[in-house]
Amino acid sequence: MSETPETLRYVATHEWVRDDGDGLVTVGITDHAQEQLGDVVYVELPDPGAAFNAEQECAVVESVKAASDIYAPVGGEVVAVNDALTDTPETLNSDPYGDGWLMQLRIGDPLEMDRLLSAADYLATLDE
Repeated sequence: MSETPETLRYVATHEWVRDDGDGLVTVGITDHAQEQLGDVVYVELPDPGAAFNAEQECAVVESVKAASDIYAPVGGEVVAVNDALTDTPETLNSDPYGDGWLMQLRIGDPLEMDRLLSAADYLATLDE
């Protein structure tokens, strides 16, 4: 299992958020999530311009085991998606915190970042 980066924020549904500044955040799934899924074979990402509320379903990741909904950790508008995952969805398994990012959002309410979990708090949810 790779290390859970301290610089990111998390939600209990196993998504991570990186604050890119200027109201932009990058979203992905955690190492724990990709481990639970197994070998990822398909990723369905939203279209740029789509808007989501926090905790709303925004993407789907399919593995050899199951399909799993991905939830927006914060509300906002999609400004970019990781199109490379269309051809290489397995990147979610090999690099969930780097090249395996899913989308970039222009966050609607920056205060939503305050309710996200630290790495330690996220890891504590895994032990519950």
